[in-house]
Amino acid sequence: MPATGFSIGVSRLMSALKNLGKLGTAGLSGPVVVCVMDRDVESLARYQGMTQRLRNAGIRAEMYQGNPKKFGNQLKYADRRGSPIAIIQGSEERDKAIVQVKDLIEGRRQADAIESNEAWREERPGQFEVAEADLVAEVAALLERQKGGAA
Repeated sequence: MPATGFSIGVSRLMSALKNLGKLGTAGLSGPVVVCVMDRDVESLARYQGMTQRLRNAGIRAEMYQGNPKKFGNQLKYADRRGSPIAIIQGSEERDKAIVQVKDLIEGRRQADAIESNEAWREERPGQFEVAEADLVAEVAALLERQKGGAA
């Protein structure tokens, strides 16, 4: 049976277009990263639900898919992705129905002024908590403020 087809490596194509400056991604920030603190089924469903609510509101978001045992790796991943915000909810926050919102852009800016690692951990620059029910509205407002600060 005669047939015709083709194949293309999408990731290679994207890389080539990016290198040629043909993607037009100027001003496009990375996704909001929902960090994974607990791997039980209920928690994973909750993180995926947060991710979906953000997406439904038109906010680029993804749930961290790597090994969650080293939390620092999740923030490094978010930095590599160019993420403006990380969402954090461990069992303590879940019990209080809150989430930690980490403004990675402001955190980087403030971190330059902090001299010691201990002070940085204590101050948690750019990080604040919000009610879980207000997550989408707070993230949207923060993204808008970040956009205004970058202009």
